[in-house]
Amino acid sequence: MSRHALIKAVLGPILRLMFRPQVEGVENIPGDGPVILAGNHLTFIDSMIMPICCDRQVFYIGKDEYVTGKGLKGRAMAWFFTGCGMIPVDRDGGRGGVAALMTGRRVLEEGKAFAIYPEGTRSPDGRLYRGRTGIARLTLMTGAPVVPFAMIGTDKLQPGGAGLPRPGKVTVRFGAPMEFSRYEGMDRDRYVLRAVTDSVMAEVMRLSGQEYVDMYATKAKAA
Repeated sequence: MSRHALIKAVLGPILRLMFRPQVEGVENIPGDGPVILAGNHLTFIDSMIMPICCDRQVFYIGKDEYVTGKGLKGRAMAWFFTGCGMIPVDRDGGRGGVAALMTGRRVLEEGKAFAIYPEGTRSPDGRLYRGRTGIARLTLMTGAPVVPFAMIGTDKLQPGGAGLPRPGKVTVRFGAPMEFSRYEGMDRDRYVLRAVTDSVMAEVMRLSGQEYVDMYATKAKAA
């Protein structure tokens, strides 16, 4: 049994008992081949709940600080997070975004499922913020379809993304696959990148029912 299968077999029932996820549209995720799962980001537990709702393993980018701790605790965290599909990347500095993008491209070129939060960070107030165009570059570079998803209610169980979450009920909703082959070879056209990103975010908004804010979440947090 793989580490991922072991963790899912042990942790999955506990998470389902705690959060009772109602899953809608999971059949929209292709059973094999590269696919990008793009959704909203409300709190830390999003990255723990969404993957257990999928039949196939989902990979995603995480802060490298989660796997660089010292001692037994540090090794246990590294074993757990990487086993869950997290790929650690140093996202600080000007090169962090490029490293994350190239990591996602490699995962997709290996025919795997890759999850991304186009907002780039957790929503500061529960609203949906403007998407970063990395999602558009990924789909245009790799040809992978985008399956939008929405996490609903996770922020009520872990407000602010800090502390232990409380039990409750959440909804995970997957939309129909989106493909952008008509823009093939245009992954450096900023107008195309923005149009693709906005179309994905519009679908995430429809699925989540969130109010949309045409501003980057990082800017809202800094205000």
